Parts: sequence; structure tokens; C-alpha cells
Amino acid sequence: MTTLVYDGTFEGLLTSVFEVYDRRLQHVNLQKTGLNSNAMFEDTLQVITDDIRANRVLKGLKQKISSMGVQRLYAAHLAEIEGDENSLLGYIRYAFDAGQNIEEDYGNKFVMRVSEIVRMVRREKHRMEAFVRFQKLKEETFYAGIEPDFNVLPLLIRHFKSRYADQKWIIYDIRRKYGIYYDLHDTQYISLDFANVAKPGDVITAFTEDEEIYQHLWQNYFKSVNIPSRKNTKLHVRHIPKRYWKHLTEKI
Repeated sequence: MTTLVYDGTFEGLLTSVFEVYDRRLQHVNLQKTGLNSNAMFEDTLQVITDDIRANRVLKGLKQKISSMGVQRLYAAHLAEIEGDENSLLGYIRYAFDAGQNIEEDYGNKFVMRVSEIVRMVRREKHRMEAFVRFQKLKEETFYAGIEPDFNVLPLLIRHFKSRYADQKWIIYDIRRKYGIYYDLHDTQYISLDFANVAKPGDVITAFTEDEEIYQHLWQNYFKSVNIPSRKNTKLHVRHIPKRYWKHLTEKI
């Protein structure tokens, strides 16, 4: 058994695939940097991410599966579920080794697992698209803090760039400590310094003077449309899990 240790990036994953075929490895355990393997008698190989090798693998993969299949694989990678690196590796190896397209071969455990992961990631993406609540900052930029279960931030760019094309905004993943900033033209990944703020999710000191007014209007709107006799807490929590409430203006 050979253990491949990579940096956790998609390019690192593809580079690991290159190493598997280049070194003709059969039994492989793929894991991210920082995780200790408890298995004895394993050879360990540190994979150095190489964009050229990663692109070669990606080019070959596009000849084996559809562009949508590649997107699904990328989405599964963003789940960052510990231990499922080997499911992604198994999926890619199966795609290369099979004589036909394997995307709907759900009898294969790797195809089935990737499908399950993609379903979870897409559900989280849709929730973030619905649950993001922007707050207007003093520099005329709108800020939203989120803490998704999976690393779906890259999947949100197209939706919010299209929907809020005329506003500067930041969506910040507090758990993973990075965000997306849109400047009316392009988006870029950023990291913010919250050294002077009690909590990254609380940027009230940077609000505009009328932000609190708008928040009260939004909260009053939700109270006015509420029908107490039709209250169904169990159903409500199913659609809007409590872990998201602290970032929802109407729940504050």
C-alpha cells in the first residue's frame, strides 16, 4: 500500500492521479496534508501539486467523461469530506480504465458515492443562495457572512454575480476564513482581518447608519406575514435548519 499525501486542492488531486499512473501504483491510500496515517508498513509519497501534470490529467478526463461530469467531480471535491479523497481517486481511475463512459454506472461504489456527495453539495449550494443576508457597509459594499457545511463558496459566484451585478459585495466563509469580493466587474478571493471585531459574523461597527432601519423593516415584514395558526416549527426547521439562523436577519 502506498500513501499519497496531497495539499487538498483540486489540482493536487489531479496531480496525485498523474503520480498513480506514472509510477504504476495499484493499491493507493490518498489523504490530505495534516492527517496522520496509522497503517503500518506503508510507503508514503508527498505529492507536489503541478499545474502542468494536473492539466494533462484534466485533458484526458474530459475525453472520458462529459463536461458536466467534470463539474460534478469538482463539486464533490469541494465537500472536503475526510476519507472521501479515495472515492474521488477511485472514480477518476475507473473513468480512465473503463472502456465506456461511467457517469451513470451506479453499480460501481465510486460512482455511487460521488453521486451522493454531489447531491449533498448541491443542496448546500441552493441553501446558501436562499439564506445569504447582505448588510450594507459604510464603503457602499454589501457584506454577508456564511458558515456552510461544505466549501460551496466557489459555486455561488455565478448566481450572485448575475443577481447583484450592480452592487459591490462580499460573501465571506467564516469557517474557512476566505471570501469572494465583487467589484462591479470581476470577482476575486479574499481574506479579511477580523482582529478588531469580536466575531467575524458581527460587523455592526462597519454598518451604514440606515442599515439598522432596513433590518428592522425586514424583521417587521416577516412578523406581519406570519400566521400563528399555521405555525409548523418542525417543517420550518426542516427547510431552514437552526445552524443557519444566526446569519438570518429575520432570526436575529
